[in-house]
Amino acid sequence: MINMQNILDLNGKVGLVTGAGQGVGRQIALHLGAHNAGGVIVNDFYLERAEAVAAEIVQAGGKAIPLQGDVSNFESVEHMVNVGNQHFGKIDIIVNNAGNSGANPESVVRGVPFWETDPKSWDPWLDVNLLGVLNCCRATIPGMVERKEGRIITIMSDAGRVGEQGLEVYSAAKAGAAGLMRALARSLGRYMITANTVSIAATNTPALASRLEDEELMRKMLNNYVIRRIGEPSDIANMALFLASDASGWITGQTYPVNGGFSFNL
Repeated sequence: MINMQNILDLNGKVGLVTGAGQGVGRQIALHLGAHNAGGVIVNDFYLERAEAVAAEIVQAGGKAIPLQGDVSNFESVEHMVNVGNQHFGKIDIIVNNAGNSGANPESVVRGVPFWETDPKSWDPWLDVNLLGVLNCCRATIPGMVERKEGRIITIMSDAGRVGEQGLEVYSAAKAGAAGLMRALARSLGRYMITANTVSIAATNTPALASRLEDEELMRKMLNNYVIRRIGEPSDIANMALFLASDASGWITGQTYPVNGGFSFNL
């Protein structure tokens, strides 16, 4: 039975958050650490960023270790998971947060039509946003199956739900990651493992920093939102925490938009 006094208590479960050195991933890692996680494995491509976030969690009374790793490389992911298992004994929660828009905002604006792109240019979108999720799931699921419990949470973009002009490959990669969650939900339910997706829109992260300084661009952007502000990392982290907790035990295969009403879900 869930303790209603603290419905989001993680009860000592161990979480691995990819791309957790800044932005949304950082806040998710902090949320897990603050809600009685048995440990948080803070992954980032840049070790110094992972170290800084892990230190924040420890200073706040939580347990965490930093791990550098490239999610697009299975051997790197496998090493990261092995180290996490050695340190904490298990991994109960995997949050596939690491993402890559594949290009800077300027190149997206000036982007050529998809049908004129070089297929070799697709790799940055596919390697992290889809292959990275596949790698992390493949590396963490065996332990969850053995223990017959687990939470798989993937952070995607609304580009994968509604499509975005000029970001066709990115949209496809994100949609593919959500499709993987639905398929895994069917495969893993018998082991009491859930798999869900959180779909986000414009969020106050370093990746959006240059746009935040353009008042006219922001005004036009916010016209597309029912709640006229961009998201904060904590908005997404709150949903990820819920899906990581026992409170979500009968929820799987779903995609939850956390997007200020940018797009709706049925």
